[in-house]
Amino acid sequence: MLLIPSIDLRGGRCVRLLRGDFAAETRYDTAPDTLLERYAALGAPWLHVVDLDGARDGRLANRDVLLALAARNLLRIQVGGGVRSAAVVDDLLEHGVARVVVGSAAVEASAEVQQWFTRHGAERICLAFDVRLDADGTPCVTTRGWTEQTRLSLWDAVERFAAHGLRHVLCTDVAQDGAMQGPNFALYAECRRRYPNIAWQASGGVRDADDLASLRALGVAAAISGKALLEGTMAESDLRRYLVV
Repeated sequence: MLLIPSIDLRGGRCVRLLRGDFAAETRYDTAPDTLLERYAALGAPWLHVVDLDGARDGRLANRDVLLALAARNLLRIQVGGGVRSAAVVDDLLEHGVARVVVGSAAVEASAEVQQWFTRHGAERICLAFDVRLDADGTPCVTTRGWTEQTRLSLWDAVERFAAHGLRHVLCTDVAQDGAMQGPNFALYAECRRRYPNIAWQASGGVRDADDLASLRALGVAAAISGKALLEGTMAESDLRRYLVV
């Protein structure tokens, strides 16, 4: 299992949100390019970058920062947040981004997004489904930067793309995101049981090396971690164990 460091951008600055709440923001003084260099020095092959402004407002808002990070060519970057049109996908991939992460559009314009798999291939498109558990424990997808709740289950959302070569899915339990209370292991176990051929990326709540070991035992392909790395709750020796496949 691969550990993928994460940077969340808002207004060009590194931030973290608590459970997807834009009013519960923690700002960090470290510049995005400094974090890029830090993670590259640790040996990370990938970096996950989220344009939070774009996720909420529906249009890429931190493009200059994103492309500047990609232009450094220190590691491969996957970018999400505000990726809702073919033009944005083309632009990012043409300017050095290795993989785009598509969230709201995969729910709201699934037929169009299916075409992006044909155009760019399954390795360059990752679908991101952020979920909240309903009263029955069913993971239901949220959209537009976690601000809109749907009744669409994670399983139905994935099924729309099963015949289109879907390979990478990033799944976040919003209730765990930024809370440092551990991932929703039961959710990822069910993801793996239902769709064992998908390379699942687990996001939300990763605290330490024990959490990473538990996710690896479940067969998760990658774990996304932002806050734990920013706040130094994992030793570099532990990090390095998960920065290679």
